[in-house]
Amino acid sequence: MTDKIERSIEELYQNDPERADAEIFGRVTDTSRRGFLGGAGLAAMSAAVGGAIPFAANMPGGLIPAAMAQGTAPAPAAPKGPILLDFPGKNKGLVVIGERPLVAETPEHLLDDDTTPIEKFYIRNNGQIPEENKEPDKWKFTVEGEVNKKLELTLGELKSKYKAQTRRMVLECGGNGRSFFSPKASGNQWTNGGAGCAEWTGVRLADVLKAAGVKPSGIYTAHYAADLHLSGDASKPTLSRGVRIAKAMDPDSMIVWAMNGQPLPNIHGGPVRLLYPGWAGSASQKWLTKIVIRDKEHDGPGMTGTSYRLTIKPMVPGAKADPKNFKILESMPVRAIITSPGNGTKLPAGTKEVKLRGASWAGDLTVRRVDVSTDYGVTWQPAKLEKAKNKYDWQRWTASVKLPRDGYYEIWSRAMDSNGHMQPHVAPNWNPSGYGGNPMHRVAVLIG
Repeated sequence: MTDKIERSIEELYQNDPERADAEIFGRVTDTSRRGFLGGAGLAAMSAAVGGAIPFAANMPGGLIPAAMAQGTAPAPAAPKGPILLDFPGKNKGLVVIGERPLVAETPEHLLDDDTTPIEKFYIRNNGQIPEENKEPDKWKFTVEGEVNKKLELTLGELKSKYKAQTRRMVLECGGNGRSFFSPKASGNQWTNGGAGCAEWTGVRLADVLKAAGVKPSGIYTAHYAADLHLSGDASKPTLSRGVRIAKAMDPDSMIVWAMNGQPLPNIHGGPVRLLYPGWAGSASQKWLTKIVIRDKEHDGPGMTGTSYRLTIKPMVPGAKADPKNFKILESMPVRAIITSPGNGTKLPAGTKEVKLRGASWAGDLTVRRVDVSTDYGVTWQPAKLEKAKNKYDWQRWTASVKLPRDGYYEIWSRAMDSNGHMQPHVAPNWNPSGYGGNPMHRVAVLIG
């Protein structure tokens, strides 16, 4: 039997934050860091983050400095750097967090556009990527099940028979924020980059369902797609999720064929996909081939066990899950990110003011307010929150913070949704598949 090797600073802090403080920065005399940051510990931490820490006395014990947590400053046992994406038409700054299937997230600083460019939009796959369709208007999909009339439509017919609309709306992976859970949850380790806000063009799903005539018995959808299962078995659906009929009838739930005014790229589900804004992106089936209206809650791959499900009652982190204690993940939680400056930004000596920009969103809800802090959450100031272009658009925000002197700072952001729910300090409600992880965002800034 061999001793466990701690391979990164994140793992060391997750296992024993007080021990991490002691090993990396010196002796800790209490749980708050106030005791040891007056001497050698403060010097060690200042050296690690690259400068003096004006608000060191406020830093919570066991908190990994943002500069070290995301690899912007040297640290003992630092993990290897991120794997950057190399994919046609995509920004090379995207970070690969899964290779089979291909999954890549967008660092927060690349989400600084009001409308997320296609080249900066995150990638999430569950199976093998289909070959690009050369005749998109001939693509066919069906609507069947608990309907009065089965529909078979080509994309060309969809465009000609139904009224098109364009909406700027957030699409977010259900696992966004998963990496913030402790102990580690299973799945791709997203930070905040499993989200983007694009202009989507298509038709209301409700218009198509009304044409088919949903029977009173139809209470749930089931979606099917053209991507092949990773095993190569064509009889196995890669992912088949669904939503309640009420969500399917939402006027912003769409069947889309264009993204930012361009034909929907193959990597994003082209030529036809579903889009259910505000809900976990896995419900927005890519490469759509079939919608089945069911008389019960759908039970396809991605709908059962702990897959895309949250706990009803809190569970002990890391404990064995009781399947009866889980409900389907629907509306995504509130989140605010700082998109400028980026984590690890260095500014000239003497800088006294830093201008901030960011984005915020809240699933089916809206964002009521965004606050920022530069002193580890001791004080907060409100940001200026912009109006959304339409429902489900993210809300951009700006702020300006004053800093007393040169040194290392952490800028924190938090949002509150329209129901009064505030982003927590740490990822809440641990669950084995890591859904709902929406802690406050932190970026490190070094002045001088």
